[in-house]
Amino acid sequence: MGKLIDEPLLRDKTWIFDSRKDAGKMLGRRLSHYASTDSIVLAVPAGGVPVAHEIAKYLKLPLDLIIVRKIQIPGNTEAGFGAVGPDGEAVFNEMLLSQLRLTERTIKEQVEKTKLSLEARNRKFRKGRPFPDLRDKTVIVVDDGLASGYTMYEAMRFLRKKGPEKIVIAVPTAPERTIEMLLPEADEIYCLNVRRAYHFAVAEAYRAWYDVGDEEVLSLLDENVL
Repeated sequence: MGKLIDEPLLRDKTWIFDSRKDAGKMLGRRLSHYASTDSIVLAVPAGGVPVAHEIAKYLKLPLDLIIVRKIQIPGNTEAGFGAVGPDGEAVFNEMLLSQLRLTERTIKEQVEKTKLSLEARNRKFRKGRPFPDLRDKTVIVVDDGLASGYTMYEAMRFLRKKGPEKIVIAVPTAPERTIEMLLPEADEIYCLNVRRAYHFAVAEAYRAWYDVGDEEVLSLLDENVL
């Protein structure tokens, strides 16, 4: 079971970060003991990249990507019933799937669409570079927030196979139920804003919220080459 490091004064609050950049700086300060160590920061694109960029810059650590994609519910691009990892394997939210009553054909079609999207992102963002060697390293996995947590869960499953010494999740905001689901998968979870509300939206933690574009991702990755 992992350890949660949160900020009690920020529990259950909304609109607390000016931006993803602001949240990344705050997380970087909480992670300062990892500065200049044999660690690596892995961002979940696209929204996790501005947060991870600030953390990597503050800690003087290399920045790379772990590309995982949610499997979208047909007709709802904001919601997913699972996730696909870098190796093409899928994990499903079985409880949600039982409620959606999707056909096996629809599920398969959505998974294949997700795989194609993941492959396209890998070509655009990682440009054929091999995945970094994580053996015996501390890996800090960063997103701009968690909702259901299934993309992060899939990232954890993939990373464990790479033999890291420690896996740390670092996110500005997440619901308490998702933190509880992920604690067995990570060694540490740093989440500044844990919320217990039944209805949760990552965007409600930020005063300035926007969709991060591909060009911003590529620009930030170029800045963080160590």
